[in-house]
Amino acid sequence: MNKYYPLYLYLSRIEGNYVKLSVSEIEHIISNNLPASASKYRAWWADDKTHVQAIAWMNAGWKVKNVKLGEYVEFMRQ
Repeated sequence: MNKYYPLYLYLSRIEGNYVKLSVSEIEHIISNNLPASASKYRAWWADDKTHVQAIAWMNAGWKVKNVKLGEYVEFMRQ
């Protein structure tokens, strides 16, 4: 289990095909701050199963639709 497991659980419980989460909401969900790279680099939000954070949302059945760095992330069902 890693620090993004709570995000996996949260997204697994959402009904519907779209969710928009602010950075502060994600940090609240994981009870931890996101790394600085999450606010600086779009690649941090890539749907790439070599990244532990992406494994959380992808295993929950989601992919990233859009990111406004430092503000919010939009997820869509895969």
